[in-house]
Order: sequence, then structure tokens, then C-alpha cells
Amino acid sequence: MALPLVDEASIAADLDEPRKGSSWPRYLAFKAGGTLISLVMVVILGFFAFRILGDPVNSLTKGRNVTAEQKEILIKQYGLDQPLLGQFWHYLTDLAQGRLGDSYYFSKPVSSLILEGLGPTLLLTGSAALISIVLGLWLGQRAAWKHGSGFDRSQTGIALVFWSVPTFWLGLLVLLLFAGVLHWFPTGGMVTAGSQFTGLAYLWDVLRHMVLPVLTMVAVVYAQYLMVMRASLLEEMSSDYLVTARAKGLREDQVRRRHAVPNALLPTVTLIFLTMGGLVAGAVTVETVFSWPGLGLLTFKGLSTPDLPLLQGTFVVFSSIVILTNFFADIVYRLLDPRLRAG
Repeated sequence: MALPLVDEASIAADLDEPRKGSSWPRYLAFKAGGTLISLVMVVILGFFAFRILGDPVNSLTKGRNVTAEQKEILIKQYGLDQPLLGQFWHYLTDLAQGRLGDSYYFSKPVSSLILEGLGPTLLLTGSAALISIVLGLWLGQRAAWKHGSGFDRSQTGIALVFWSVPTFWLGLLVLLLFAGVLHWFPTGGMVTAGSQFTGLAYLWDVLRHMVLPVLTMVAVVYAQYLMVMRASLLEEMSSDYLVTARAKGLREDQVRRRHAVPNALLPTVTLIFLTMGGLVAGAVTVETVFSWPGLGLLTFKGLSTPDLPLLQGTFVVFSSIVILTNFFADIVYRLLDPRLRAG
């Protein structure tokens, strides 16, 4: 007896999320629940994962003439004499009150250190993201519209090369060439050490220090937008509505700008949100290479100690940013695509 055919894709979609056209409250509850579970897992992992780095007191006192009694004082001061579950409970209660503990290395609250580094990181990654989005989408749509041309081949080739290059290696090359050899830009930091610039002079100094790290991040990130935009537009170019638009007498430039590109932009919406979160979380390499005083450099210093409260705090912040941007990407995509809102 023949068994009825089963649409496995439909079953998987029903299991993964509410069906298309489901009510907004149900959809938001489903996505918010998944986001909340992810955040809880991040909090738990943020505590236990960094316990494998070793004894932080031994790392702090390495190479120093510290007695056993002084080590014991440090262990009690940092609460490391408590059982692991007791430390975890203390970590949770502090987190519920908005506290992330005190840094071993800086002897300051981790929350204040993160707030100090958040501004420079958002300035750097926000600038890089904006330039990457504009450049990648513009080159991607032009490459797709001139599919098979020399422009298309050269732009996709360059983008793939930059996409595959390790970020730290590219950053070192950029630093060596433009700062070490040509002396066009500063070698690192956010402002010139010891300077007393104010107003426009201060702004110009910050912009000069931003050029090389932003250039490095853009070179790596813009390729993703270019490739996704190119692929999306190539799909749209075979659609019947473009033939209709041409039949109405619209020029090729108008067909591309008014009809093809807006429809091809939908798949890039999710990518924009994902890369925004990923850029902030991935700033560790670039900020370390260029000594940019943001969360990335702060994380690197925490790893070199190791500074458990600092690492826990930056891990929770980075992971939360990525999770929340994923959540907003789902919401915005559903708002923009009428097929997902159809009843």
C-alpha cells in the first residue's frame, strides 16, 4: 500500500516558527521567547565558560613578590573562596541589579569600564557599517546590472579577496603602509597623546585616528553586502514585471532604480542587522591592532590578565547585542515583506 507523500519542508517550517500570516502577538511572543532563552543561556555561559582560564589571582601576582597570606586576602576580596554555586548566585544577584562586578586589573566597576568603551566602539563600528552598506549595495546593484562585464568580474573578485583576508592581518598591513611607511595617519589610539585639542581641532584629530581602523573594517565587511545585493538583483532581473516596466517605455536606469533594486533590497535587511551586531562583537581584532579604546581593546586586556568579571561583562554585552539585533532583524523583515504578513 503506497504511503501518502509528506511535505517535509512544510513540517519543518511549522516546527521552526509560527506559520506565515499568523497574528502579530503570536509571532512577537514566539520571537521574544526565543530571544529570552538565548539571553538566559548567555548569562549562564558567561559565568561558567571563563572559569576554565585558570586562577586569576595567580595570573595577577605572577612575577611579583607576593606571600601566601597576601594571596589569601586577594582570594577572599574577589569572593573566590566561595563554592562555585555561591559565586554563581552572587553573579546573578549583581547582574539583576545592573552590576557586573569589579575588574581585577583596573580595580573599577566593570559597568563603568564598559560604558567608557561603548562610545568609541559604536563610533568606530557605526561609521564602518554605514560606509560598508552604502558602498556594498551600490557596487552590488551595478555589478548585477552589468552581469558578466569587466566591472562585474573585477568588483566581485576584489570583494571576495577582501572577504577572505584575516582582519588582523589586513589591519597590520594597512598600519604598516599608511602609518609606518607613508606616515599619512597616526599609528593608533583615538586622539593624539598629550594633546589639548578642543572643538574642530579635536574632531579632526579623532577623524584622522579613525581612518585606518574604519578602512580595515569596511574592506572586510562591504563584500558581504555586495555579494548578497548582486545575487538578489540577478534573481529579480528575470522577473516578468521588469519586462512590463520596459514595455511602458521606462529607461533601463529607471527600471533598475524604481523596480528591480527596491525588491532586491529585502534579503539585505537581515544582513544589515546581523552585521551591525557582528561588527560590535568583532571589534576586538581591529581595536587591538589600532589601540582603539573601545570594548574590543578592553576585552583583549581582560583576556591577557585574565580578568574574569571584565570578560564576563563584555561577553554578556557583546552576545546580547548580537541576539537583540537578530530579533529586530526578524521583526523588520516581516514588516517589509508583505508575503510574511499575508493572512
